[in-house]
Amino acid sequence: MNLQSTFQMNNGNRIPVVAMGSWDSRGDEGYQACLDALEAGYRHLDTASYYENEAQVGAAVRDSGIPREEIFVTSKIWYTDMVKGKQEAAFEKTLKELGLEYLDLYLLHWPINDVAGSWKILENYYEQGLIKNIGVSNFNENHLKRLEQTANIAPAVDQIEICPFLVQKDTVDYCQGQGIIVEAWGPLGKGKQLGEPEIIKLAEKYKKTPAQIILRWHLQRGIVSLPKSVHKERIISNGDIFDFELSEEDMKLMMTMDHRAETGRGYPAEYKEA
Repeated sequence: MNLQSTFQMNNGNRIPVVAMGSWDSRGDEGYQACLDALEAGYRHLDTASYYENEAQVGAAVRDSGIPREEIFVTSKIWYTDMVKGKQEAAFEKTLKELGLEYLDLYLLHWPINDVAGSWKILENYYEQGLIKNIGVSNFNENHLKRLEQTANIAPAVDQIEICPFLVQKDTVDYCQGQGIIVEAWGPLGKGKQLGEPEIIKLAEKYKKTPAQIILRWHLQRGIVSLPKSVHKERIISNGDIFDFELSEEDMKLMMTMDHRAETGRGYPAEYKEA
């Protein structure tokens, strides 16, 4: 496997196993980080309207010299736009900001407001070919089951917060049982886990960095990770996870860290009621 390797989604399409996250990467810095990632071999860029960097991501795609069809671009509709009369305008703005003719993946960012109606609009764009794959973000099992009641097309992806301190076993098991690809945002736990003694020991054992150990753990769980950095050397290092394999025992060890420390950041207040 390598950075161009893919997992198959439930519609037969394929998604690269690692993505370059872009949360809080804006302006020239965000643009350069995406270029550096593409140069390093990444073929999956993740953004969102809320990140305010779609223009930089799109510019990096165009300026990379890599054929458009070889790059998988994801964006998301923010929950305040998931209301009747706003959804179409939000999608059109995303395409305009990115400067692209289509999206490889478009997600409902949160299970808030008009989820069912917004999903119908994504289904229409999917059928038109303007979105190649549709999915959700921050949906748990209950949110997914509720969506199933009105959806004609099943989500291809659910992007949720996952890290060693938040393993999300129940949601991951449910998604994988339904053929939904799981993506991990915040896969390194905002760096909090990099100093964890057990992870440092594993890094020494496998002669890898703590970040590489964590990202390999995600990969072996069948999860697409979205590590984010604006430093070229770290971007390259985060992609260097394909020349080793964690043992079954070490995979289980990583799972024991669940809820060891507080996780979560930036969750909308409305999420608790969703």
